[in-house]
Order: sequence, then structure tokens, then C-alpha cells
Amino acid sequence: MPRGEPLQVLHEGFVPGRFAIDAYGRGGFRFAEMSHRGSILALPSGVHAWPVEEGAGFKPADFATVVAERDAIDVLLLGTGAEPRAIDDAIRWVLREAGIGLDVMPTGAAARTYNIMLGENRRVAAALIAVG
Repeated sequence: MPRGEPLQVLHEGFVPGRFAIDAYGRGGFRFAEMSHRGSILALPSGVHAWPVEEGAGFKPADFATVVAERDAIDVLLLGTGAEPRAIDDAIRWVLREAGIGLDVMPTGAAARTYNIMLGENRRVAAALIAVG
């Protein structure tokens, strides 16, 4: 993200529509000609603020919004921050029972993979932890 540019919070935590991730870093993301500080969920319904931070343990409840859109998602790309992290089996089961595949990787790789799959019109979603 360009230096000196203010980061904005999503309007009420949500922007409708499917958008590629233009940039990430400095604790946030750039997409849809705006910036957001913090983690995001890029879902078929739009981009949601996601109150999960790098280093925090994931809980199944963190993925409730993803599961709610299961009919439009084949795979969730989980960006775990700057480093790869192990994911608890309980989360894998919640997603598996919803019919959603899971691919876990650092946030940068997840954002790039999301953009490629989105460009291919795949049924993809991303849960991306903001990185510094």
C-alpha cells in the first residue's frame, strides 16, 4: 500500500460485491478502490471485516459467516498471517461438514491464489489475517 494513504474501515464492516485483493500489508488490505485496516473475509456476498488477529487461535465461531454462505463456496483459502500455522481439527470439521474445502497458507499466498481463482470464476472465498 502506498505510504501516507489513510486506511479506512469498511462501511459498517461490509462492502458488497466480489473484489480482487489489490494489495496487503501495513496491517490491512486494498480492494475496490479503498483500504481497510484489519483482517477480512472475502466472500461471495462481499468483503467483511473479520475481527481475527495474527497469532490469535482460531475458533469454529470465527467461520460462521463463511459457513452461512456455503452454497456459493467450494473452497476457503485461509491466510494465517506472515507465517503458516496449524489449524485445529474442529475448524476443519466445521468446514468439511458445510461442504467447504480448506487450503491454509500465509496471507500473501492466499491473497494471490484468491485473485487467480476469482479471475477464473471459481467458487472461492478467503479468510485473510492482516499482516504488518
